[in-house]
Amino acid sequence: MEDHLAHGVFDEPFIGSWALAAGAVTRHELRHDFDRVAPDVYARKGIQLDVTGRAKAAVHWTKGEGVLVGRSAAALLGSAYVDADQPVEIALPRHRRPPPGITVIQAELTRGERCEVHGYPVTTPPRTAFDLARRLPRDQAIPALDALCRATGLDPSTVLSFADGHQGVRGCARARAVLGLVDPGAESPQESLTRLLLIDHGLPAPTTQIVVRDHGGEFLARLDMGWERWQVAVEYDGAQHWTDTAQRTKDIDRLAILAEHGWLIVRVGADLLRNRPYIVIDRVLAALNAHGVHLDPARAS
Repeated sequence: MEDHLAHGVFDEPFIGSWALAAGAVTRHELRHDFDRVAPDVYARKGIQLDVTGRAKAAVHWTKGEGVLVGRSAAALLGSAYVDADQPVEIALPRHRRPPPGITVIQAELTRGERCEVHGYPVTTPPRTAFDLARRLPRDQAIPALDALCRATGLDPSTVLSFADGHQGVRGCARARAVLGLVDPGAESPQESLTRLLLIDHGLPAPTTQIVVRDHGGEFLARLDMGWERWQVAVEYDGAQHWTDTAQRTKDIDRLAILAEHGWLIVRVGADLLRNRPYIVIDRVLAALNAHGVHLDPARAS
């Protein structure tokens, strides 16, 4: 058994009965060296299953019959920031009572709506995006869709075309409205929500990942989002920008260089975004006004 462990044979979840039948483990080893993570599904003791590991365990629970959907499919397709605490979502042609931590969605998927990632069945990127858009609340759907499109190279227009072929499916109209707000340029859920905040308060949709160069064409910076023609940008700064001394010094120098080249930067942190969004809007409007752009403040109330 130790040889198997040393070579990583059991680094992923597996079906216990199949491993026993193949002689890969004994009943004693299965009982003492592995944890039962779902009915007849085991993982080696000491392994903490991440979001993809839990998704793979759910597929094994269905004996390969299920297809991962929604956020679980997105995780295997490479999306970042998928919450590991969310139940695994898996589609089956017939309802089956799931164990804790797994949600079964009764659905018949066509061959063109499913694919495999490292041998595990998942919905294709367009189908995954369509399901996220129609099932999740908007402020959860947009960050998830931004991340999925960024990870897979999926164009939101492709998902809109997919939606056109699924008229009448529950949530289709909501999906179309959500998909119009997707931007794969967002590099984190917080950037997605910052962009939504600006749009919701009547500001023009910002461009994401703006590359700034000097007059000689040399690279100066890449900005989270903003309006290049007005030289105003909005940057979401994670905790490291405030707590890491080296990062803080780098940010100060970067802001000074951008200011020298005519840019005004509005910086946003977690507290501002969550608790004081009106200050973000006020600062963005003030920056735009300083550059001669006078938008109607009433639209941002």
